[in-house]
Amino acid sequence: MANDLNLCQFIGRLGADPETRFTPSGLAVCNIRIACGWKSKDKEGAEWVSVTAFGKLAEIMGQYLQKGSQVYIAGRMTTEQYEKDGVKKYSTKIVADQMQMLDSRGSSNSAPSAAPTQDDGFDDDIPF
Repeated sequence: MANDLNLCQFIGRLGADPETRFTPSGLAVCNIRIACGWKSKDKEGAEWVSVTAFGKLAEIMGQYLQKGSQVYIAGRMTTEQYEKDGVKKYSTKIVADQMQMLDSRGSSNSAPSAAPTQDDGFDDDIPF
């Protein structure tokens, strides 16, 4: 098992605001779901990825991310087993150890914002 690798990387957008809570011992836990788009020759779609972070990373995610934010997430995949109505079910999620915000500061929507226009005295007939 020394040569095994459990590393997942995603870039996607949050489908809802982060859900942050604290354990009785004070450890922050943040849950998000991100939509990661994909495209093949004749189809396209999105996969929803559940992500959980702990500690300082969870606090940062809860404070700075919001619905629509684009993020890079890296972590490890985990699968949990639970029982519902007597049936065994499984849930797969990513436990994040890295997160990078990809939006420009203060912008979390996918539409580009228009740059303000300014007349700086230059002639519009510049040849290049």
